[in-house]
Amino acid sequence: MAVKASSKNTDISKLTGTAIPLGALYTKKSPVIGEYTSLKAFADLCKKAGLKIIQLLPVNDTGTQSSPYSGLSAFALHPIYADISALPEFESACKADKKIKKAYDAMVKDFPYTERFNYQKILNRKTELLRSIYETTDVAKNGSPDFELSTWIDENSWIIEYSVFKNLKWQNMQSSWKSWKKEDQLPGLKEIKKRWNDSKLKKEHLFYAWTQWRLSQQFKESCDYVKEQGIILKGDMPILMNEDSCDAWTYPEFFNHELRAGSPVDGENPSGQNWGFPTYNWGNLKKAKYSWWKNRLISASQYYGAYRLDHILGFFRIWAIPERDTTAILGHAEPYVAISRSELNELGFTDDRLRWLSEPHVKTADIDYFTWNQEKSHQVLSLCCDQIGTEELWLFKKEITGDKDIYSLDLSSLLEKKCADAVRQKLAEYWNNRTLIEIEEDSFIPVWTFNKSFAWSTLSEEEKEKLETLFLEKDKQQNEKWSEQATDILKNLTGAVDMIPCGEDLGVGLECVPDVMKKQNILGLNVLRWTRQWSEPEQPYVDFDDYRELSVTTTSVHDSSTIRQWWQDEFESAKCFAKTFKEYFDGYDPDAPNADDKIKNFTPETAESILTATAMTNSLWCIHPLQDFLYMDVNYWLPEAKNERINIPGEVTEFNWTYRMPCLIEELSKNKDLIDKIKQIAKKHDGSK
Repeated sequence: MAVKASSKNTDISKLTGTAIPLGALYTKKSPVIGEYTSLKAFADLCKKAGLKIIQLLPVNDTGTQSSPYSGLSAFALHPIYADISALPEFESACKADKKIKKAYDAMVKDFPYTERFNYQKILNRKTELLRSIYETTDVAKNGSPDFELSTWIDENSWIIEYSVFKNLKWQNMQSSWKSWKKEDQLPGLKEIKKRWNDSKLKKEHLFYAWTQWRLSQQFKESCDYVKEQGIILKGDMPILMNEDSCDAWTYPEFFNHELRAGSPVDGENPSGQNWGFPTYNWGNLKKAKYSWWKNRLISASQYYGAYRLDHILGFFRIWAIPERDTTAILGHAEPYVAISRSELNELGFTDDRLRWLSEPHVKTADIDYFTWNQEKSHQVLSLCCDQIGTEELWLFKKEITGDKDIYSLDLSSLLEKKCADAVRQKLAEYWNNRTLIEIEEDSFIPVWTFNKSFAWSTLSEEEKEKLETLFLEKDKQQNEKWSEQATDILKNLTGAVDMIPCGEDLGVGLECVPDVMKKQNILGLNVLRWTRQWSEPEQPYVDFDDYRELSVTTTSVHDSSTIRQWWQDEFESAKCFAKTFKEYFDGYDPDAPNADDKIKNFTPETAESILTATAMTNSLWCIHPLQDFLYMDVNYWLPEAKNERINIPGEVTEFNWTYRMPCLIEELSKNKDLIDKIKQIAKKHDGSK
């Protein structure tokens, strides 16, 4: 079956593929880290196994950050994936400077294969090698681009601001642009172009242009090879950019630096999530006809045949958090529909009552608990609060704009450290404890956790009912607003390129999302273990026949555990899956005595059963992590399943994002039994013979 899957009417069929970070690839030629050229060997393997899609994590430059979702540039490729020995200048550079060959050989020797690669050290060594090779080129010697490089620069105008930005990062020891000299922080496009043309800086700027030129050649050649094998390469478009990115520096009008993106409070995140990335100024982006986003997709389309829009909910509404807050508790949806003061007054809420609901009232007694001295409590509170008359109640001063201001209070002259920390924590709890946020003067929105606030508990049932009715009314208006915004954005973006659009719509609870995605022909995402009827008793798994056709189904994602760890650590969930699809688990009878013993241990057969069952999904595409396919052969298992995952959300460690496949691609290509198993699974889903 083929369906239309983009606004440009691209026909696609049922296909099976695999997902992997580029750095995870392991070949004889690329033993240190997966490289752009490694894709060719991986494409050969996928073709043998009947896999028609390769999905990569983002490959854009992220600077010192190992997370591929912390982009330093929306356009530039990451130099860590450079195949140094494949550079056209490599051999001549080694002849011109014998130290280069020694440095290259030393890098290969110093970084033998390990289960995780050392991101920062490898990046440093590759950057040094790139610089050394560049110094031997005529471009570096003359301080001007040759015809080929000049042509490439003309075709990729983003390289100008990127090169100037990267050189300033280099000169400032990689520190954030917000800490640079004032004249360097937000120079504007005119000044950036002036610096690009400065003859004294030209050689340095051209290093970054030359590097990106060569990286794009390597990646493009490999991408073309993948396509020649009849395989779709699917890229990943992170929705957000690092605040320290070249794009936020060059186009400050497209970003809101006073807000940070995240997600609201939920069961697993009692404070919500604050991702630290600035939100977009969609108004300014719309005025510019979404040119920055369109150019980003057009640039990606030279490599990919499909793309994944990360956190597609953010195109409808983003959870925006004040820059001065550490948690997401006082975040709000952008865009929003506010409640006016007059509307609340009409419901009987006086201005004093609204102050009670929207401004935390700090009790002296709660600070006395830590100080055991009311006079000292008053001294502490007076640093950040104003007393209400003679009452033992205080309101935060206007200059306190977030809990960061509270945590930075200097209480050393008043309290011992342990006591001071406890007081600051208590004040921060007060800061978040409110029912309403006065988002603009005389305009209010409810806090996500409004019904858990102290002020809410003091309201009568009648008052609560009035507010909840009003909140629901505004929520309906917001849904319409979100639908309109997303439709406009996504229509413009998907119409700009021929690539097949996919959207990461996990955890989306907005009614308007599925309809908008369907109208824009964007494939949604189903993660096997989370595709359940959560509101039903016992939360049964959704039948594969009921999966959306316009979707991608996967066994795991980069932020989740693999199926092996899932089976081991969340057996009740896994058992429910086996019970629902018992026909794929040979001999399993959930009603038999000691039935759990039959499936308790995860085995290669378990992995094959899961993958075979999933092949029956109604989704157009099945794209599973390579790890989950490798579980069908125990020889590729690591001693601990937790070490086979790619990322553990909420942690910043050297472990995250540094996974490598457990064997050479060349060796894996010789494993006929495993390749045949993968091929059979792909055939079951794709319907091929």
